[in-house]
Amino acid sequence: MRAVLEARRKAAVVRVEELEAELERVRTDLADAEEVLRRRVIGLEQYLEALAEEERPAEVTVVSRRRPVGPRRAVPHRENAAGVEDLSVDYQAVMVAAADAGADGLGARRAAVVLGWDSASASRVEGARARLKRLVERGWLVEMKPGRFTLPASEQTQDADAVGRPGGGS
Repeated sequence: MRAVLEARRKAAVVRVEELEAELERVRTDLADAEEVLRRRVIGLEQYLEALAEEERPAEVTVVSRRRPVGPRRAVPHRENAAGVEDLSVDYQAVMVAAADAGADGLGARRAAVVLGWDSASASRVEGARARLKRLVERGWLVEMKPGRFTLPASEQTQDADAVGRPGGGS
């Protein structure tokens, strides 16, 4: 009887080890699939923004102040916006963090934290860096030193009050 029980225990140990190995393989596959999904979402956002820029008529002189229905993905050019409130909530949070960073500038890792993303994930940090670069392209931020993003010098004091702090100018 003891030999039978010992054989069953060994078989159970082998089965547990097999399942643990399979679980690890599935976890690895899941992490890879999530990374692919993140990259495709970022690519789709960038494609849609580029498409929206191409479709924008060149001779538009009147800027509508109506709020769009649904989520906004595109970042308007600074000269076409009434203020920071025209940016999406995520971009407004990045602008507040840039104002708080002052002359030191905001880095991509800190921006990822501000966005509520995992700052240990390289893809998330790169996604935050892409958002910061987009704000630079559109005139909202400047990159004085590589990887350090700040408000334009002419707007540091003006926008620091307007980026959504209590008692600010918004």
